[in-house]
Amino acid sequence: MNFQWFIYIGLWVLGFVTIAIFHWSKPGRRRLPPGSMGLPFIGETIQFLIPSKSLDTPSFIKKRIQKYGNVFKTNLVGRPMVISADSEFNHFILQQEGKLVELWYMDSFNKIIGMNEMSKNGVLSMGIIHKYLRGLFLSYFGNEKLREILISRWEPIVNQTLKTWSEHNSVEVKRSSSEILFNFTANVLFSYDPHKSGENFGESLCDILEGLMSIPLKIPGTTFHRCIKAHGKVVKLISDIMKERKENPEKQTGDLLDQLTEDMEKQGLIKVSSIPTIITSILIASFETISVTLTLAIKFIIENPLVLDQLLKENEEILKKRDMGENGITWNEYKSMTFTMQVVNETLRMASVAPGILRKATKDIQMNEYIIPKGWSIMVVPSAVQLNPKTFVDPLSFNPWRWEDLSAGVTMKNFIPFGGGMRPCAGSEFSKMVMAIFIHVMVTKYRFTKIKGGEIVRKPILGFGKGYYVKVTEKN
Repeated sequence: MNFQWFIYIGLWVLGFVTIAIFHWSKPGRRRLPPGSMGLPFIGETIQFLIPSKSLDTPSFIKKRIQKYGNVFKTNLVGRPMVISADSEFNHFILQQEGKLVELWYMDSFNKIIGMNEMSKNGVLSMGIIHKYLRGLFLSYFGNEKLREILISRWEPIVNQTLKTWSEHNSVEVKRSSSEILFNFTANVLFSYDPHKSGENFGESLCDILEGLMSIPLKIPGTTFHRCIKAHGKVVKLISDIMKERKENPEKQTGDLLDQLTEDMEKQGLIKVSSIPTIITSILIASFETISVTLTLAIKFIIENPLVLDQLLKENEEILKKRDMGENGITWNEYKSMTFTMQVVNETLRMASVAPGILRKATKDIQMNEYIIPKGWSIMVVPSAVQLNPKTFVDPLSFNPWRWEDLSAGVTMKNFIPFGGGMRPCAGSEFSKMVMAIFIHVMVTKYRFTKIKGGEIVRKPILGFGKGYYVKVTEKN
């Protein structure tokens, strides 16, 4: 009798698992885009996280495009997802925020950032919070502030930084640029003074970014665990500043942190306790991707003498035209950097630091003969369109001159380093300004020589294996 019950239970469990696997691989009766849901629960996460050593579209994406087409289904970290490398569909989806889709983040991001717990009354949507934060960010980093304040504050920092770099035998560019970009951005956000801190918080943010695209396991030694520790470190830094200002109001400086705190105390849109996490999120979005892209731009310039010559010609011409007694780049000079901006755009096209732009379907979405069900996530893949050989000839070749012939109609749907549609990145002009001014000082005042490293690694965030080291020499 006991043996019969054992057989019965075994068959019941086997049947349950079989049904679960069947429903996992073929969810619902509606026709979904082609693809594989992978294993139950973990899906194809492991394959997605396998590092690749190329600027090309990640192999996980390329292999599935070749097998299933430009739009396919998968499962990442327990979430059913449609991944798109189709420029027309991407453009459509990015226009549908608030209609068919909403912002969405990986579960690892939500577990660390706690976006769902930020709302004070628990019913405000992520979109409303994001809209407020976008407006606040633009009031401190938008074109008006760039023109009036930030461009004149950034250039002296670059001058001092490159002077310091020239005093060393070699400099690891990614780490060093992360440090100065963190210091500059954090100073605007919450008046951060690096001289009062003994830590490189820029490195902590690098750990956070890696962890946001990892499997959310709080096990010591994992990427996610390092991410949590790094996030806690940066949040504590900001929390301590908030506490100090509350106890000593005279220490308030009118920076973004003060404005955010004041707004939340009056409006109650977001919990005040969430403010340090919000500031940390802004830091991640505004500085870490810039440091990777800037490092890549430096690498490209060093490796392409013709590009360096053209940059030098353009930027020296700006200095020659400058009136006597004028110091520092003006907004008009920055806007006149045509070829420099082509170098910036070409680097942005090839970089695609993050693997994708995420949205979540709020309704069933009809796509040709397929249905994307409500609740599914959608990942738009910038690298797949920005490195498409049908749009960009020899896409893995660094060629800033290609931008002389690209029309707005082509770039609108095939160049999306800052997203697009209803919610493009608020820091797009800030990012371009930071890179352009750095390049201006770099080519007019210094010589850069590669020492070692520079191996590209996607895991899936773009980075540099073993660092990228250069020797910086001041021109006579």
